[in-house]
Amino acid sequence: MEFGVCIPHYGVPIDAEGLRRFAARVEELGYDSIWVTDHIIVPQGLDIVYKERMLEPFAVLAHVAALTRRVKLGTSVIILGYRNPIVVAKMLATVDVLSGGRLIFGAAAGWMEGEFAALGVPFEQRGKLANEYLQVIRHLWTQPTAPFQGEYVHFSDVVFSPEPVQKPSPPIWVGGRSRRAVRRAVDYGDGWHPTQMGPDELAKEAAYMREYSTSKGRPKPPLLSLRGRPRFTDGAAGAERRPLSGTPQQIAQDLAVYQKAGLEYLVMDTGARSLEEALRTIERFAREVRPPVG
Repeated sequence: MEFGVCIPHYGVPIDAEGLRRFAARVEELGYDSIWVTDHIIVPQGLDIVYKERMLEPFAVLAHVAALTRRVKLGTSVIILGYRNPIVVAKMLATVDVLSGGRLIFGAAAGWMEGEFAALGVPFEQRGKLANEYLQVIRHLWTQPTAPFQGEYVHFSDVVFSPEPVQKPSPPIWVGGRSRRAVRRAVDYGDGWHPTQMGPDELAKEAAYMREYSTSKGRPKPPLLSLRGRPRFTDGAAGAERRPLSGTPQQIAQDLAVYQKAGLEYLVMDTGARSLEEALRTIERFAREVRPPVG
């Protein structure tokens, strides 16, 4: 299993030097990747961590690319309908080029209706937009001079650049917990990347993903990843504890169960309210959890 870390560019006091230290520490600790998260403008009535002090993800991703040398650089996840897909393809291809081919593109249809309304994007069409925008982005990365004709996007007689370093394209991981998201991952992606799923539910949906992949003539299903939040407790948590919470031993046991369910990649969201708390979490996970699960 591989492990990534969401850099806390949201919900904590903005500290440019602290973010630089965090990125460097992730790489020093041997993690496989660093991830950014996407929201642009959040309705006031929602009490979520992404509401305040959230830096723009593409800018943070490019910044982290310059601060690191080895780790992959991921988006968990970009909401596809919020931006022109041609512009997104260019920004991400640029990150892939400048980082030497380290991009993982995580994307999803989105769920925050008020954010869609503020951005002037039709919420009820988000699924269709996501499907077509994924096609557009892959098309530009693999066929930089070929025309495209879709319902929302069409172009011809153009040249796209830069071409990504990774061939045929950077990996695309599709986020979302629904069956529709699973099908989208099989139809348009290289990985499926849900959030906060227990191992039993993940195993059930992974089985569905394998079945759907076979029905579509895809011999190997998408890579299975999960964005999860480890929570350490001083003593052993009880029977009602959430997955990935408790002592280091309990969390390691959970990861073993996830592995049996087919999980290949864990992207950690620390849920921290400060950079120092986030650093303590990733250091403890690297020291006390990661070695036993390998």
